Amino acid sequence: MDLSLSTRNVSGPGGDRTVVEVGGEIDVYDVYTAPKLREQLVELVNDGSYHLVVDMEGVDFLDSTGLGVLVGGLKRVRAHEGSLRLVCNQERILKIFRITGLTKVFPIHTTVDEAVAATD
Repeated sequence: MDLSLSTRNVSGPGGDRTVVEVGGEIDVYDVYTAPKLREQLVELVNDGSYHLVVDMEGVDFLDSTGLGVLVGGLKRVRAHEGSLRLVCNQERILKIFRITGLTKVFPIHTTVDEAVAATD
């Protein structure tokens, strides 16, 4: 399955955010998907977007490679005193974050509006 990505800029009480909407699968089995997301995150940071919201509501599957991409994105934005917030309320995806302990690393919100409104 292909990965779909789109970005948009949003202003909210928490400041300006770049929302990255992700759909499909983020995994190692398709050499295209995880690197495509990684490239998008790197490009956004290189262009000066340091406060990102990754909307994962359309994600069907996420493996350790996808988690690694998200952690790498978090490290990049933190190097610029930025933030990376996730939007997800799918239990099967949330379970992966719980099992790996990444719920302590990533702020996870149920809606994009909630993530955009959050202060750092």
